[in-house]
Amino acid sequence: MPLDPVAYRPYEDPDDFIREVTDRIWVQRDISYIVDNYEPDSIVHGGLGTVVGRDGVIEGSLMRIAETPQHVGQAEDVIWEARGDDAFLSSHLVFSADELLVDGRPTRVRKRTVANCLYRRGRMVEEWVVRDELASVKQMGLDPAEVARGQRFRGYEGSMTKPAPSDVLSVGDSGPRPDDFRGECEMVLEFLDEVWNQRRLHKVPQYMERDLFLHTIGDTTVVRPDGYQRDLLSLVAPFPDARFAVRDVQTNHAERYAGLRIAVMWTMHGTYHGTADFGPLTGAPVDLLGVSQFLVQNGRIVREMRVFDEIALRAQINATRGDGEFTETNIY
Repeated sequence: MPLDPVAYRPYEDPDDFIREVTDRIWVQRDISYIVDNYEPDSIVHGGLGTVVGRDGVIEGSLMRIAETPQHVGQAEDVIWEARGDDAFLSSHLVFSADELLVDGRPTRVRKRTVANCLYRRGRMVEEWVVRDELASVKQMGLDPAEVARGQRFRGYEGSMTKPAPSDVLSVGDSGPRPDDFRGECEMVLEFLDEVWNQRRLHKVPQYMERDLFLHTIGDTTVVRPDGYQRDLLSLVAPFPDARFAVRDVQTNHAERYAGLRIAVMWTMHGTYHGTADFGPLTGAPVDLLGVSQFLVQNGRIVREMRVFDEIALRAQINATRGDGEFTETNIY
């Protein structure tokens, strides 16, 4: 069933809609447009938890724009997929390279953000947003542990408190989805289960090209299967029992973005009792929200864009220790 234009008016398509709406709010600084763009009871999930209601989005956006008034977020990819005939789910990969003053010196800060947005009849209903805050912290010469102590983990509400969907290719957190590119989706989900969950890291070359690229947090690029294996080991080492649950999937094929991309929203659930990378071990559970965008060509993965918020993860671990002086930080 074709998508009704009511889902993305007055723009050409959902890709155009997402890029133009984002620029209007974040580049043109029309913060009041959030009132027209978001439902009053919209829900936003981020690294630090859930915010319910449009007012929280407005306040958080205003503070972020004020912090970096020269910020320009460039659309690197928009993976959108219909959710019925009047709605769509987009996975918007945003790249920024802002120049900030750090100790009086101009400093270039590169980072990526992914916003998964569920729009119905042109209005935001629910959003899942993750930012590579580690990249900002490192490039500004700050201590990640110290920055995390200034943040407060709120906890999750709504859909994020429910078990992951049992058949995510049919129904994800955003609702029923079309059965597009099933073979490629099944391959990506099998890869996540075999390599990420079962730790069969030797199978990376079975799913990914030799000349693969992984762009991940800290503005880091990893190449080749060996690099991918080492990066995954570093992610799960603090949480040896970590398991990844897929909560949503969307696909889009567009030549302007090099072909078929598959966006996967995932959560990692584990216990901080492994390597002490984030301070003293707690033995307490953690939940990490992340998004990976996979570029698939000829049935194989050639690139992954992975974004999650390590600073928010540290704040969550700190909360289980009662560690730090928390300030009120809006997750948006």
